[in-house]
Order: sequence, then structure tokens, then C-alpha cells
Amino acid sequence: MNTNAPLLDASNVTIRFGGLTAVDNFNLQIRQHELVGLIGPNGAGKTTIFNLLTGVYKPTEGAIRIVDTPTADLKANEITALGIARTFQNIRLFKELTVLENVKIGGHIHYKYSATAAVLHTNRFGAAEATAEEDALKLLEIFGLRDRAQEYAKNLPYGDQRRLEIARALAARPRLLLLDEPAAGLNDRETLDLMETIHGIRDRFDIAILLIEHNMELVMGICERILVLSFGKIIAQGTPAEVRANPIVIEAYLGEPVEVEG
Repeated sequence: MNTNAPLLDASNVTIRFGGLTAVDNFNLQIRQHELVGLIGPNGAGKTTIFNLLTGVYKPTEGAIRIVDTPTADLKANEITALGIARTFQNIRLFKELTVLENVKIGGHIHYKYSATAAVLHTNRFGAAEATAEEDALKLLEIFGLRDRAQEYAKNLPYGDQRRLEIARALAARPRLLLLDEPAAGLNDRETLDLMETIHGIRDRFDIAILLIEHNMELVMGICERILVLSFGKIIAQGTPAEVRANPIVIEAYLGEPVEVEG
């Protein structure tokens, strides 16, 4: 393995659905500890890119490598095992399970025991379950949810459900965390708290983060570089200051025609 390889290397990635090109020649490299934003108008293809990176979709053209490993022939769970985890625009918790159980499920790939061991409740199974619970409780402590560990996920307030989903993703011990509109539905106070949380996650776990978000205050406040997507194409990228001042980006958000070379 190339130790200098980026965590993520998406090269000339394109996906077509019938006659529609949803993502066109997308290129992105992310290295350890980076915090990168992916923004664009509704329907730009942002969540489609997350689905490509995590193996839900396979590219029509181009290649994706996670830590120098091609993902074209890998299943979604195998890509997760390489060190990539995500949250969703629409929260996808196991709402009939407890808060603790949700986080334990997120980390299941790290606790090895056979089906027989689980059925017979062997010592190996018991030890793995105890470790999984201890690890999950540590994450819940970080997110201020330990006291609610035995509550059903469906009973949490919306903001706490958002935090729980991030905790569950972190249970997989990713090197790269993909956050799909984590501020959706949050009020101003919760959004400010989330900004601090995302920075804290990046530093505490020494991971990279790729963030989709419509809340420009959040994106501009925490991301080190930003890519702007429109109709499946990258139309601009740079620092928050560069992107904010880019006339092509302003046109895209105002709904005016955008000319993209190439």
C-alpha cells in the first residue's frame, strides 16, 4: 500500500442513469485530517456522489480508490471496512432500537465472533459484546447522549437524533466521514453546536470529513476548501473566501445560466 496515497481519490468519475448524466467527470482527493465541503443547488448531484463513494452506485466511467484500494469490485460493507462511513440527508436510525443499540450496530464490523458463538453465548461472544457496549458508551458520552442510552432512538429530539447518527457512523472507526446535510432541520443554536461538534470530531478522532450542506454559515465557517457542483459538474473550488467571491458560484445559486468549460 502506498503510505502517501490520499484517503480518497476519485478520478474522472461519471455516472449515467439512462440518458441522464447525474455526475460528470468528478475529481476529488482528500487527505488525512482535511475538512472539505461539497455544495451546490438542489439536484446538483451531491448525494449521488456520496452514493458513488460508498458503493451504493458504481461509476459508469472513472475510478474511486480508498486508501489506494480500488472500490469498483467491492461491496458497500467492504468499502466501509476500508475506513469510510456516512450519515444521511434523511435520518436513518433504527428507531425501534435503543440509542445504545444503534451505536453498537455501527461498530459491528470490529467485533468478531461466529454465528454459533452468538447463539450459544460463548465467552468470546460475551467479551466482544462487553467491548462493543463499552466503546458505544464512550461515543455517547462524547455526544452528550450517555444518559439516554436505553431510550428508543425514535423518542429523541430531532437534534439528538442527528448527533446519534454521527455517533453511529463514528462507531465504524472511519478514516473519512461523509456527512450529508447534518444541519438539516436544526435551529440556529443547534447549528452552532454542530459546527463545534464537527471540528471536535475531526481533531479528536484525527479523521477527514467531507460535508454536504446547504447552510452556508456552517460550510464557510468550518471547511478548509469547498467544491461547488452544478448539474453534476464541478464549477468552482477553493477556500471559503474564494468560493464566496466567485461569480460563477453566485450565478449558480441565483439560478442563472452557468457556462462550464470542457
